Amino acid sequence: MSLRHALLGLLADRPASGYDLLKLFDTSLAHVWPATQSQLYGELNRLAAAGLVGVSAEGPRRRKEYTVTERGLRELRAWLVTPTRRQPRRSEPLLKVFFLDLATDEQARAVLAERAERAAADHRRLTELGTGPADEAGPLTVNGRIALEYGLRRAEMERDWAHWAAEQLG
Repeated sequence: MSLRHALLGLLADRPASGYDLLKLFDTSLAHVWPATQSQLYGELNRLAAAGLVGVSAEGPRRRKEYTVTERGLRELRAWLVTPTRRQPRRSEPLLKVFFLDLATDEQARAVLAERAERAAADHRRLTELGTGPADEAGPLTVNGRIALEYGLRRAEMERDWAHWAAEQLG
């Protein structure tokens, strides 16, 4: 549901600084729930104010290492078992498909070719993530690979769909 739960989940695995969490996001969660540096640090401050994380160590240059509290673990566990609300699905590429008859055949094919290339690029990026060093074992690694596989399959499906859709144009 939120960046809040993503951070609690990462901190449930091990304490980390904001910088460490940002690196973890970039190499694991970015394809599932992206976050900017300002969003991440802002949420860490809110989590600390709510008593869901604590500062377990402070280092040079005001570096703080955060750890999840028992209260934070309770919130994370409650969120995990709460049924997921249906999220509105919006897709600009699919919205464009509805109106492709207003474009020339060449333009319509270009729109679909761009979609296929973007999906192929996503697939390549995710493949690179999956071939990174698997230096750790544990639930985050296993579950992260499961989530990564979803992203790979989705990108492959979108690429194949775009090629198929171009063929349907005649």
